[in-house]
Formats: sequence, structure tokens, C-alpha cells
Amino acid sequence: MANLLDQLKTFTTVVADSGDIDSIKQFKPTDSTTNPSLIAAAAQMPAYQSIVDGVLQEAREKAGDSASDKDVAAAAFKTLAVAFGKKILEIVPGRVSTEVDARMSYDSAKTMEQAHDIIKQYEDAGISRERVLIKIASTWEGIKAAEKLETEGIHCNLTLLFGLHQAIACAEAKVTLISPFVGRILDWYKKDTGKDYTGADDPGVKSVTEIYNYYKKFGYKTVVMGASFRNTGEIIELAGCDLLTIAPKLLEELQTTEGTLERKLDPAKAAGLDIKKIPMDKATFEKMHAENRMAHDKLKEGIEGFSKALEDLEKLLEKRLSELPKPQAVSSK
Repeated sequence: MANLLDQLKTFTTVVADSGDIDSIKQFKPTDSTTNPSLIAAAAQMPAYQSIVDGVLQEAREKAGDSASDKDVAAAAFKTLAVAFGKKILEIVPGRVSTEVDARMSYDSAKTMEQAHDIIKQYEDAGISRERVLIKIASTWEGIKAAEKLETEGIHCNLTLLFGLHQAIACAEAKVTLISPFVGRILDWYKKDTGKDYTGADDPGVKSVTEIYNYYKKFGYKTVVMGASFRNTGEIIELAGCDLLTIAPKLLEELQTTEGTLERKLDPAKAAGLDIKKIPMDKATFEKMHAENRMAHDKLKEGIEGFSKALEDLEKLLEKRLSELPKPQAVSSK
């Protein structure tokens, strides 16, 4: 009997949710996605110190001898995620998601500027923009930035997505992919109600199922990638989703478990459902967001968490830079 991971791959694109290159090699996903927290964690692993040091040394050379360690670390931070992305693309056959600075989440212009910089770094390294997804938080401003980027052939992954209003706005903006956060939705409901949830009753599972069915019912091209899983039960309930991005620990659990995996999400089933279409504009988005306490709380918390991870990463890079040998001045004699 086949293991659950192999069966899942027959109707869902499996994506590794990790900055750990060795884990990606082990589970052979089609795509890979990272976020600031994952990059910060990977940057502290001894196995990847050479990547970090290489980025720091290159940033120092570009900045010049007069630049402070803090300035050099800030410049290096902007290229570190791409450095990991380039390594990941040597392993996966598909795409890698690289995230813009979460601190730009409410600024469309700065989000676009950083997206252009990320794409330029990949293209300068000979990597086509077709293999890169720019990760952007699902604020109204982020979605509007993504809408413009998509018209330039820059494909986007809208992350920190917790509500149907965010999903509809993304689909109307014709973004490539969305990442609804299953586990974080579950976390909020468990804390708010004091109850535990399993299987199809999991609020995160319900949310992604609702979004998937809405997209398929109305023929949107945007694809759904369930993310942020707390257990394999959530993954099993979302088998058939376009993509699922899964952490190495849960990939291993699926790979070592045998049994029959039933497809739960199916475009043909969704087409026959009675679903009301919701016209989406900024006022509707803001009204639905304000009324959805969970989505409001988790989007705010997620942006703050990723911003903190970036600040910690900048401090880590500055400390590491101070430990590296300074380049020797070349004598003019």
C-alpha cells in the first residue's frame, strides 16, 4: 500500500514549507516556500553558515569600507532570502516563494519596489521570473500591489490570508496563488472558544474548503495553497486542494503512514454547489475584515510576527558580520 504523501501528490501539488535545504532534498516537493521566520531559523543553522557569510561578504564589498556593520547587515538582509531561494531552485523543479518585507504590508508602492528588486536579483542570476512567486501579505494595499505586478508578469503568492473577503479580493486581482493559514485559524478559535477541533470540524479546514469551492464554482484562475498546518489530520481533510505547503515534520509523518487517502476537495463537486457571488471593492473588503475578528486579529498578529522575525534577522546578521574578518586594505606602494 502506498504511503499518504505519495497518494497526496497524485491530486495535490506538494510544497515544502521550509528554508532547510536538506529537508527539501529529502521529500522532493514540486515547489518550496519560505517566510521571514523560516529564513531566520535556517540562517542560524551551521549547515548554511557559508550562504550567510557569502551574502554578508558580498554586501560588505558593495557597501565599501566606510559602511557600518548595521548598514551592511541591512543590505545583506535584502539578498539573503534570494540566496536561499536560488539554492532551493537547484533542488525543486517548480517555483520558490520569496517574501517582501512584512513592514511594507500597508504600502503598495514600497511593496512593488521591493518585488521588482527581488525579481531583478533572480533574473541577474539567470533565473526566470516564471520560477519565482513574490509573497505579499493579504492587506488591501498588498493585494492592489500584486494586481499591478501580475500585469508585468511578476507572479504573486498572497499570504497571511484568513478570510473569504481576502480570498475574493485576490481572485478579482488575478493573483497567481493564495496561502490561507489553516493552523493559525485553528489556534485563534481554540483560544477564543476553549474548544478543540478535529477533522472536518477544524475551522481552518472549513475556511480553506469554503475558499476552494468559491474559486472553482466561479472559475477563478487563482489557485489555493493551504498553509500553516498543525497536524496531518488537517492535510488529509484538504486532500485535493490545488497545492499544500507542508513543514518537514508533517511531510515525514505522511511519508511514513500507509493507508487510503480520499480526495476531499474536487472542482467537479464545487461546480454543483449553491454559492452566492460577493462583489468586492475596498469598502466591502474593509467591512468584512472588521466584522471577522479572527481574520482581523491574525492578519495584524502575522504582520507583526514576521516584522519581528526580520528585525531579529537583521540583528543576527549584524552580529555575524562583526565576527567575520575585516578585508585587508591593499597597500598603494
